[in-house]
Amino acid sequence: MTPATSASDTPAHTDWAERFRAEGVRDVECLFADVTGYPRGKLMPAASFARGQELRICQAIPMQCVTGEYSYNPIFPDSDPDVRLVPDMTTLRRVPWSSVPRYVAVHDCVELTGELCPFAPRSTLKTVVARYHALGLRPVVAPEIEFYLTAAVTDPTQPLAAPVGRGGRAEVGQSAFSMNMLNELAPFWDEFHAALDALGVRSDTWIHEVGLSQYEINLLHGDPVAAADQAFLFKYAAKEVALRHGLNAVFMAKPMAGQAGSSMHLHQSVEDIASGQNIFSNADGTASERFAHYIGGLQAYTPDFMPLYAPNVNAYRRYVSGSQAPVNVHWGHDNRTAGLRVPHSAPVARRVENRLAGADANPYLAMAATLAAGLAGMEERCAPTEPLADNAYDSERQLPHTFDAALTLMRQSAHAPRLLGKDFVQAYLAVKGLEHDHYHAEITAWERRFLLPQV
Repeated sequence: MTPATSASDTPAHTDWAERFRAEGVRDVECLFADVTGYPRGKLMPAASFARGQELRICQAIPMQCVTGEYSYNPIFPDSDPDVRLVPDMTTLRRVPWSSVPRYVAVHDCVELTGELCPFAPRSTLKTVVARYHALGLRPVVAPEIEFYLTAAVTDPTQPLAAPVGRGGRAEVGQSAFSMNMLNELAPFWDEFHAALDALGVRSDTWIHEVGLSQYEINLLHGDPVAAADQAFLFKYAAKEVALRHGLNAVFMAKPMAGQAGSSMHLHQSVEDIASGQNIFSNADGTASERFAHYIGGLQAYTPDFMPLYAPNVNAYRRYVSGSQAPVNVHWGHDNRTAGLRVPHSAPVARRVENRLAGADANPYLAMAATLAAGLAGMEERCAPTEPLADNAYDSERQLPHTFDAALTLMRQSAHAPRLLGKDFVQAYLAVKGLEHDHYHAEITAWERRFLLPQV
């Protein structure tokens, strides 16, 4: 894949204060993705943002649990120090759904000493990408994101339901790749498409997926940090626009029992910075040794990184045999039963598709994990297995069955701290362990349904 120009290229405006005044802009959303991928930050007066006023936030916020709790693991300082929020000005865009003129910018969390905060997901990805650049290499990533649109959720104890479309009824299923069902929610899609354009999120194909009111949108390939920024803003926009139409955009990996899971497939390749050539292909068009080693690295280290690809209890419900969600790390040419698929392509576009990550994965962390594993494979010359032409579901399951098992595997891993940073891994495991404890304290509908009357 040849990297496209960043979708977040900023128009040539040097005086933001003047532009904000002309447009009547009141505020700027100073955002970053927390460990879950949820937008957090501060709303800043536009005039203050334009003059570069320093903005700070607690260092712990990037590692806030999905439950709102915080871990007291020793990796987190008791003093709860500040970090600076530093905007990436290439992401500065007008917020399309705001009733009052407002802009948004993705920010880095930077320690007061000047280093990237090790607990911020964007920092983790930038650190991995920097290791490629130090070797004269440039990784290229394209995410494919699946999600459901559902009716408004007023009672979280009840199952999600498909929304009523323009025909006055809800979808009943079996509508994969249907243009009619894609058009059923046309007002949402029209506004969502316009929102992505306004935010600079560059998409490719849009389809109705296999599940009930499930959809997939492919983003164009490019720099991993820019691609992760776009995936982050994509999910933010989907949720905001859906609410405006009385819907919910749902990125859970398995939101409905009996329906397909939602993934975030990651297509990836690597280029030589000096020549711009795809290093996965030799001059004669054949696959290179580094391509094989990259796949070998993905196979070797993916099990240790599963809590990044599948970051919660629900995520493991997606990995069902025969569902096109992988249960092992076999690879094959155009084989969608395998965890690692190599699409048929021209040599210049030779790439591998990592099919492990769910739609609920933090895009910064999922990309960091797959790129770190691939780079380690090339550096350590990891040998891949033979490509699988048959059904990978007939092979032994290689991935943990549960979130608890995945956390245990990552805790015991000697590779995860080496490839993603000791402080980050310790912090991530602390937060996810706390979330898992919170889940186990919940009494579920299954227990009330079956145990209450019979035990």
